[in-house]
Amino acid sequence: MVVKLERQDEIAFVTINNPPVNALSAAVRSGILECMNAAITDPEVKAIVLTCAGRTFIAGADITEFGKPPKSPGWDELLAAVEDSRKPVVAAIHGNALGGGLELALVCHFRVATNDAKLGLPEVKLGLLPGGGGTQRLPRIVGLEKALEMVTSGRHVPAKEALEIGLIDEIVEEGQLKEGATAFANRALAGSKRPVKVSGSNAKLEATKDNPEIFDNFRKANARKFRGFLAPEYNIRCIEAAVNSATFEEGLAVERKLFMELMIGPQSAAQRYYFFAERQANKIPDVSDDTATRPIKKVGVLGAGTMGGGIAMNFANTGIPVTIVEVKQEVLERGLKVIKSNYDRTAARGGLTRELVDERMGLLTGSLDMNDFKDCDLVIEAVFERMDLKKNIFERLDAICKPSAIMATNTSALNIDEIASVTKRPEDVIGLHFFSPANVMKLLEVIRGEKTATDVIATSMKLAKWIGKVAVLAGVCPGFIGNRMLDQRERQAKKLVLEGAMPWDVDRVLYDFGFPMGPFRMNDLAGLDIGWVKEESRSSTVGEVLCEMGRLGEKTGAGFYDYDESRNAKPSPLTEKIINRFMATSGKMKWTVSDDEVVDRCIYPVINEGAKILQEGKAIRASDIDVVWVNGYGWPVYRGGPMYYADQIGLDKVLAKMKKFQATMGDDFKPAALLEKLVAEGKKFADFKQTQKTLEPA
Repeated sequence: MVVKLERQDEIAFVTINNPPVNALSAAVRSGILECMNAAITDPEVKAIVLTCAGRTFIAGADITEFGKPPKSPGWDELLAAVEDSRKPVVAAIHGNALGGGLELALVCHFRVATNDAKLGLPEVKLGLLPGGGGTQRLPRIVGLEKALEMVTSGRHVPAKEALEIGLIDEIVEEGQLKEGATAFANRALAGSKRPVKVSGSNAKLEATKDNPEIFDNFRKANARKFRGFLAPEYNIRCIEAAVNSATFEEGLAVERKLFMELMIGPQSAAQRYYFFAERQANKIPDVSDDTATRPIKKVGVLGAGTMGGGIAMNFANTGIPVTIVEVKQEVLERGLKVIKSNYDRTAARGGLTRELVDERMGLLTGSLDMNDFKDCDLVIEAVFERMDLKKNIFERLDAICKPSAIMATNTSALNIDEIASVTKRPEDVIGLHFFSPANVMKLLEVIRGEKTATDVIATSMKLAKWIGKVAVLAGVCPGFIGNRMLDQRERQAKKLVLEGAMPWDVDRVLYDFGFPMGPFRMNDLAGLDIGWVKEESRSSTVGEVLCEMGRLGEKTGAGFYDYDESRNAKPSPLTEKIINRFMATSGKMKWTVSDDEVVDRCIYPVINEGAKILQEGKAIRASDIDVVWVNGYGWPVYRGGPMYYADQIGLDKVLAKMKKFQATMGDDFKPAALLEKLVAEGKKFADFKQTQKTLEPA
């Protein structure tokens, strides 16, 4: 029984018990409706408390039902039964009240919550909008501006803030939710709390009818964040309808219409796919969920540069002490100073208290002696990408670290097995590839070596979640998953520039595709001198010439682009001259490169490389590759990821284009064997399954 009804004196308790998150499945909706009707018709019952068993209130609708034929009872029937109850209904909230869970709470006449509760309408993250009246009721309770912010961000509002904005009526003591809700219901019955039917409350909407610029101002303020996404705009339109419609039902009709448009559209399908893909990435076929993990109570980081400092912050943020080792005192001090300034900026924006800044800095200990790693449970090296240097470091770590310690390298491309080979315990070596800036970027590529122990993998995946990262397991190969695929895009972008497209042309097309920036703007931001050695420069590429001229990117005010004092990028006539000179020297004919050509040349080879990674067993699933690209490389989530995108446009189309490119431009475009195999069998990347070392379409 997922919903039960109990009575205590004059109060009926409708309790939902559908673990793990009490999702509103058809069975739960049916149970609530049945219990509500029974409580309403029971003459002994004077008030009703809606509550949940387990660790949370209702954390959302049952997402597995999305896109399928509706099951009875429908949302409207359930919500109407609660809201129209002639007896006061109190929602008693603990844990999370999200999505449909909050919408159900909104039709209750009162809401009480424990201090740990969080409330929100996160449907926008699935490319949707609240489809159960959320966009119509929320602004009637919290006001227009707060409602706009909540539905377009999907943010979880903590109980204290929820009380301040009127989203809940009272905070009750943790562990005393039932008692607190009962006391509140009794006060309502005594007349000190008047039941409120939200759909009939228009006061906060009326106050904004003469201020329509609120919507335009909100759109302008968030234009960059909402770029490319449909769902935020549709959420805004729904709240506009709440203000401008003559009746509540009229606004509700707009919400239903726009909800269905999103539900059947490609963006929501992609975002719902990604929702499951991110969770699936944690499932590793040969590492069971019950694999014992190693305790990580102290971490060592070798290197206090940008990457090392960012890595250290991740652990300090979660209360784990970190020892940071550098070779020179001034470098160590500079690194700790950068960390402190990062925390100070967050505090200045209100993201941290001064006490928390001091607490986190207190967890960081600087040292010039690697022997101080001897009591660390995990040591991560974050030094230059040189194999000889890393092997030397791991020989020393092998002698210093305690037997149970995990030794990790932050390499972005080097062979983990070669690094591990210099140790006497290669089973304790793993790759933890953080992305820069490491304290901000969500992605963590976890690289398993040939001999990496399963408990080391399990510990790394669990630890990633603990420090707020999205982890994807990869095998050993040059560049692993993300950078290996990125190389294909970079190669083609550079070739296109020597065929007639300017850097800003390529960047514009990929920006319009949905990336936060194109490859040349990204290179300018990172610095063109990464990997460039002045003494070895031969003026053989556009990038080398720019570096030789001191045009190292945004930091020097010029790179592929020219930059003004505000660091705004502008097309550079000088860069264009350099490119034209290269073209003239090569004897290539300049031609007009279409936008479609840019997309095909930059995206299809990325997809093809992903297919090679799959067929080699370097990624477990196609969806894992998509998680890497969404979190680490700015692939627009409303396109799902490169492998999902390929499935949607058709693998036969990708294959045909790759063959056409191969015929005219060579074997850089040779189709992956897996791509050809899947097309021949009429299957998709989503059909591909990896079983240990044997790879074949399911």
